[in-house]
Amino acid sequence: MTKETKWSIDQTHSEIGFKVRHLMISNVKGSFGSFDASIYTTGTDFSTANIDLWIDASSVTTGNAQRDEHMKSAEFFDVAKYPEISFTSSTIAKPDANGNHALWGELTMKGETRNLELDVQFGGITTDPWGNHKAGFSLSGKILRSEWGLTWNTVLETGGMMVSDEVFISCEIELLKTSANKLTMELDPKSSDGVLNEA
Repeated sequence: MTKETKWSIDQTHSEIGFKVRHLMISNVKGSFGSFDASIYTTGTDFSTANIDLWIDASSVTTGNAQRDEHMKSAEFFDVAKYPEISFTSSTIAKPDANGNHALWGELTMKGETRNLELDVQFGGITTDPWGNHKAGFSLSGKILRSEWGLTWNTVLETGGMMVSDEVFISCEIELLKTSANKLTMELDPKSSDGVLNEA
């Protein structure tokens, strides 16, 4: 019988980032420095994954201290009232012709919970030099921040808005297998069903 496997995020080798259009001519990038997740799969089949991710909203950074403080204020994340951003999911599709998966879940931010779809590229499973089992993923997607109550903006003299409503999400995630049961894993990247099999 296949055992349940628990995974956590290796924060040293992971990043949760975003970018948003500024003045309608360039992009401002940001990321969150503090986050974690509890992920369970059946064996090493990530199509069975149950994901519970949480982010410390106050850990947002954009490379500018004044802008970071503005983003933590009530005009954006309102971290004093809503300190946590969370994402939960139990639905991931089989890969398409390009090897990409669709991941559906619920994103909760600033007290609003809405559905979110992310594109997932599976990087593979390997064992590091210390015997730890690792799995890698790249995730991308986009949201309209106004749907989560992040509505602050300023009208430009040219008629446009200072900050776009559309926000692009980009994440690089490396997972660490933390369950006690010992598994030997092998990955067949050409597998038609996209399932990772226990050897």
